[in-house]
Amino acid sequence: MKISSYVIVDTTKASQVRERERENVSTTVDSVLVVGLLVLLAFGVLAIGAVDEWSIFAFESGAGALFLVWAGKQFFSGGVRLSKNPVYLPALVFFVLILTQIALRTSAYSYVTKYEALQYVSFGIVLLIASECVSGEYARKQFALGLMVFGALYAFFALAQQLSPNGKIFWFYTPRFHGSIYGSYVNHDHYAGLMEMLVPIPLVISMGHLFSGGKRALVAFGAVLMASTIFLSGSRGGMIAFVLEIVLFAALTLVQKKNPRAALALVAVCLLVLAFLVFLGKGQVLGRLGDLGPGIRWEITKDSLRMFLHRPVWGWGLGTFPTVYPSYRSFYTNLFVNEAHNDYAQVLVETGLIGFALTLWFLITLYRHGMSNLRHWELKWEGAVSLAALLGCTGILFHSFVDFNMQIPANAALFYVLCALVTSELSSQSSRSRRTRVAKAEEIGEFSRGAD
Repeated sequence: MKISSYVIVDTTKASQVRERERENVSTTVDSVLVVGLLVLLAFGVLAIGAVDEWSIFAFESGAGALFLVWAGKQFFSGGVRLSKNPVYLPALVFFVLILTQIALRTSAYSYVTKYEALQYVSFGIVLLIASECVSGEYARKQFALGLMVFGALYAFFALAQQLSPNGKIFWFYTPRFHGSIYGSYVNHDHYAGLMEMLVPIPLVISMGHLFSGGKRALVAFGAVLMASTIFLSGSRGGMIAFVLEIVLFAALTLVQKKNPRAALALVAVCLLVLAFLVFLGKGQVLGRLGDLGPGIRWEITKDSLRMFLHRPVWGWGLGTFPTVYPSYRSFYTNLFVNEAHNDYAQVLVETGLIGFALTLWFLITLYRHGMSNLRHWELKWEGAVSLAALLGCTGILFHSFVDFNMQIPANAALFYVLCALVTSELSSQSSRSRRTRVAKAEEIGEFSRGAD
């Protein structure tokens, strides 16, 4: 009896050691994946939004490498462990729709739809990695700090490039298509779309109690710098989307916490942004808000609705808008209309009512589950990052009514990452359950020694 009890104790200790070793390896791999995800997102932005063939291939290859690392971790841990993220299901069903378009040959250009399907897989991978690996308090803090540092440095670069322009990106790269260059984007609206998603992170953190003193002031300055470049870029959709984020943040603060201090702080941030614009002599950019005529975008939207009516169920095929649109264009232009300038209209055209319904399912799930993860955002990184991600999603989704940010791979990838941060399960629960299992094992060992 004594021998068997000691065997049980030794076995229990050995299992505890193996459990701790697996947890240490898992934590290390998760850290590598978090850093890899940050690098991949930064690469997409700096590689002209990842819109060229070489950058798209590199981005998809990077996403594939991250997936292999994650899959290897699952294999060596002895089983696949997936969190119960509610957006997984609508995202997966949308992918099934794309495969159905290819299999049933309902796409107007099957090759392009296959090409877009591969890109969608890369978005699914970043959604998966963000949901599974950026879920703990420490991981979220490091990830948020990484995005803040990148956003502030990138905004500073964009500002420096604007103050000393030569018509090239990075002062040496000439894009294939001319446009209103800002930062590393050919289109200033897409730069604004990126900043709409990034600026809520330092904004929310500077309004909470996660930092104090000089660190808090530095984070607030980063938010002011990043927000100012949205206005300096001249993107009207970006300006309005940022104002919407401020209003939503203030409303959530007043409704949930009934704390006017944070609302007043937001007003102060807006005043600092305005003062920064005046200091740079760019106060006239606000005049662009007075020119909000629909212009060509409304004509493209109306043409898109006519396209939809010809294939209302399955759509024309993912990625086929620029191929099909010339036959439906109702106005003269010497420009190539490559996108609908309205992401919702483009989803409707390319994937029909089925795809549009799946998109609504995804967005409803995003907000329904996201609103429950905003507790204690002033004191906890998990809540702060969730709130910032939700504000960023709201800004870009509003901007999508008048632009095509979701057709830019770098911006679309960041959007899916933010969606994962909003809806993912927080790993503190799983950590508590692991601690409970270890405690039970120790209790069994103590019981065995007591029986002896």
